[in-house]
Amino acid sequence: MPDPLSLYVDAQFVSPYAMSVYVALHEKQLDFHISPVDLGALEHRAAGFSQLSLTQRVPTLVHGDFALSESSAITEYIDETFPGTALYPREPQARARARQLQAWLRSDLMPVRQERSTEVIFYGPASVPLSAAAHHAAKTLFQVAQALLPEGTENLFGEWSIADVDLALMLNRLVMNGDAVPQRLASYADRQWQRPSVQRWVALERPPR
Repeated sequence: MPDPLSLYVDAQFVSPYAMSVYVALHEKQLDFHISPVDLGALEHRAAGFSQLSLTQRVPTLVHGDFALSESSAITEYIDETFPGTALYPREPQARARARQLQAWLRSDLMPVRQERSTEVIFYGPASVPLSAAAHHAAKTLFQVAQALLPEGTENLFGEWSIADVDLALMLNRLVMNGDAVPQRLASYADRQWQRPSVQRWVALERPPR
């Protein structure tokens, strides 16, 4: 019998990083148990979870007696451990570019991430216009996305990869809030959003805000 898989996610199901791992597990058609963690109640700091998760963050994946946090590390582990749909490009340079994009989306564009949290996607749009700093960050996002996504292509690297999910979610912070996004990128984000594994995350029942 294979070792069981458990995925610890935020209790509101709004974390873009938890979503990325959740999608990866479904793309691999793996059975797993989902365990919500109430971040507002600081459950991630409580003794049980803090001993389980090295960085005390969600998502955390538990595979048998091995626990791993940080979403891109988890999706790479899943891809290297389990057969099925490839989560990353096979070609080394494209794979490195996908990893680069994931790291950048997680570490940059802070004004967009702050002013358009993923709550605007799952709970409803924000009423405050983007600041000048967020407009500048959004412009950088569009430049990077357009450089990586050639005209007439549906995915970043030919075949779908988990980086498509991460980029689409970042774009949808703006699209679903009604902010201006180039049509080609908005259409790309919508196509990626309709992927069945993504829609399974979207369909999760969320507690009231």
